[in-house]
Amino acid sequence: MKKSATAAALVLAILGAYAGNAMAEESPWLVRVRAVHIDPADKSAPIGGVGASDRLHVSSKTIPEIDISYFFTPNIASELILTYPQKHDVTLDGNKIGTFKHLPPTLSLQYHFTPEKQFSPYVGAGVNYTTMSGVNLLDGAGRLEHDSWGLSLQAGADYKFDKNWSLNFDVKKVQIRSDVFISGAKASEVKVDPWLIGVGVGYRF
Repeated sequence: MKKSATAAALVLAILGAYAGNAMAEESPWLVRVRAVHIDPADKSAPIGGVGASDRLHVSSKTIPEIDISYFFTPNIASELILTYPQKHDVTLDGNKIGTFKHLPPTLSLQYHFTPEKQFSPYVGAGVNYTTMSGVNLLDGAGRLEHDSWGLSLQAGADYKFDKNWSLNFDVKKVQIRSDVFISGAKASEVKVDPWLIGVGVGYRF
């Protein structure tokens, strides 16, 4: 009986220690909500047949964004950023020639340098897939490709208020490009290639 009681007590102690460690560990899930300013690079090729200096320009704007991160280890995480289709004005030589929408989900792999500290910087790299929709250029004479694959790079930092809440700063450079067709013929290439500068709050479950 004494041996059985001792064994049972040992098992309970081990289970209790394991449960305590599990409760002390952070959840692998982190959700952030950010306000992000999109600043396009404006490096489009000249419009063929219009003029060597005539280039397309895509408007900048500030958008809401949500991202979901999963931590495989305290240092390594994946991040998926999501938003709704964003509408941009397109100008040529200062004159508005139309609009288009794009939806740019981006998946990144990150390295967090000091996850145990209150201030935790990180870097990341990943891939972006952008769908084009609602294209209305030159009264319907112009169109864009419907998708774009590109690379993304990022750097940022989390400042933790407690075990759940944090303040986030994030900067990304994303490759978004599309060919421009006018009356069925390729006339230019839009290189949106924006900087995404964001600030927001995060919650670690």
